[in-house]
Amino acid sequence: MTITRRQLAGGALGGLLASPFLARHSFAQEKSITFAGYSGIFQENYVAAVVEPFTKATGIKVNYYATPNSAQTLGLIRAQKAAPQIDVAIFDITIGKAGTDEGLFAPITKDEFPVLDELSPQAFAPGVNPVGVTFDSLSLLYSPQAVKPAPTSWKTLWDPAYKGKIAMGGAPDIVGIGMTLIANRLFGGTDYRQFEKGVQAMSDLAPGVLSWEPKPDAFTFIINGQAQLGVGWNARGQLYSRQSEGKLGAALPDEGSLFQINTLGLVKGAPQTDAAKAFIKYALSAEAQAAFTERMFYAPVNTKAKVSDAALSATAASPARMEKMLAVDWLEVAKFRDRLNDQWRRRILTRT
Repeated sequence: MTITRRQLAGGALGGLLASPFLARHSFAQEKSITFAGYSGIFQENYVAAVVEPFTKATGIKVNYYATPNSAQTLGLIRAQKAAPQIDVAIFDITIGKAGTDEGLFAPITKDEFPVLDELSPQAFAPGVNPVGVTFDSLSLLYSPQAVKPAPTSWKTLWDPAYKGKIAMGGAPDIVGIGMTLIANRLFGGTDYRQFEKGVQAMSDLAPGVLSWEPKPDAFTFIINGQAQLGVGWNARGQLYSRQSEGKLGAALPDEGSLFQINTLGLVKGAPQTDAAKAFIKYALSAEAQAAFTERMFYAPVNTKAKVSDAALSATAASPARMEKMLAVDWLEVAKFRDRLNDQWRRRILTRT
């Protein structure tokens, strides 16, 4: 599942099409679905940009069940396999693969979902029933008050001036995994599957890291003045930077980054399957995709989403940035993730 400039950036500037499923359906009366999604600021913005317009258009109520991460969402759906209570869920693509292998998610096909023809090829992965709904990328977080000028390179993390002032999620968190792959290329690696250079670079960084498990997150550590540099997901970083009154910046470094893919899954045996399918169609539409990008700076998967230049420039989906992105197949990463986590335990976490 790699992402190319042609497949994503070109499409993100396409025209906005009308959504054919906005008319109220006969099944909408008294119908509601349960949607499991990320908590916090994601929930706040997804409800405003996608959930509320969907309910207004269809009459179908969406009960948002908030979870802190993809793994917990999978655990919840797994526990309910005999009697599902969740209809639709969002999670990262590796969770989508695991859940498909366990028979938890129903297929989402082009016959039932014509909107799939509008999506980037990178929204699909072999053996994964859920489909991509957002793209995000890692960004370099910094304190504009303490880090001057604004950083333009990932190598700023290794600057001795910031020793003891860095916060980021360490492996097994996907932020730590992703940063290792970026560091691997940054320090001479040519294949992310051979990650020795990345592990060594993160080991060298470790003594300067204040926390590999910042609570509640690296964004807050920097906003509160506990840290001056960090690594986090760009969408949240861009949003927090606009809300923090100059206390947080989110940079997309010159060397590029990597994408993470969130997917939408239709729970097999969902209690409200028809209404759930209507929600998925809307969430993948050009209209909903553009609205969420404008509000929270996730890059859209719908190639016909009409996104403003200002919003697109805050993502890694602009043409200039796409050329520098590290092409990562997260299903390949899943194959060596345990080995990489073991390297983190033995060679990185022990040095902090």
